[in-house]
Amino acid sequence: LVFRAALASAHQCHPLPQTLSVLKSTPQVRGMHTIIRNKETSRDEFIFYSKRLMRLLIEHALSLLPFQSCTVQTPQGQDYEGRTYSGKQITGVSILRAGETMEPALRAVCKDVRIGTILIQTNCNTGEPELHYLRLPKDISEDHVILMDCTVSTGAAAMMAVRVLLDHDVPEDKIFLLSLLMAEMGVHSVAYAFPRVKIITTAVDKKVNDLFRIIPGIGEYLGRN
Repeated sequence: LVFRAALASAHQCHPLPQTLSVLKSTPQVRGMHTIIRNKETSRDEFIFYSKRLMRLLIEHALSLLPFQSCTVQTPQGQDYEGRTYSGKQITGVSILRAGETMEPALRAVCKDVRIGTILIQTNCNTGEPELHYLRLPKDISEDHVILMDCTVSTGAAAMMAVRVLLDHDVPEDKIFLLSLLMAEMGVHSVAYAFPRVKIITTAVDKKVNDLFRIIPGIGEYLGRN
């Protein structure tokens, strides 16, 4: 596990990067975290409240996209000074398998969004991530890409996924990495490797344990979903 150990020791005690955006910890958000972090929470409640958080996370991420001024006319014949998305298209990319659970939240708020998938698994012998499957929409290089994974601990899988997108000519500053929960180590690792990628989450936990699981964390997401 040399690769992960190297990530664990890097950037400790550094301030969190400016490319990180954390959903505001309102009483509602804190309450939902309390439910999904509680080991006594039922499976149905865990799914319900984690999906609510995912939806808030997606909405927050969309507010960070580039918008430009525009004027429309209301049914009363009056002008309204508004905003419109200034990019070409938005594409969601799931890091399988957990990232796939965030797709319904994205589809619920992004009409006709395109979805791609990346399967990355850890080599049991080396501890390093390996790419096993890839399906991306055509012309993804012209889009803003929302890269989704439920939890990011070391950031190894997320960094490989970002590298795949860069290899498909997606500009680094058009990649938004979204995760329900992240460890500080993962945030620092991604930000150091890709300083223009926007990192967006509902909470950042400070530690990972010897198995590189987030502490206090929410447990194994797929095991509770």
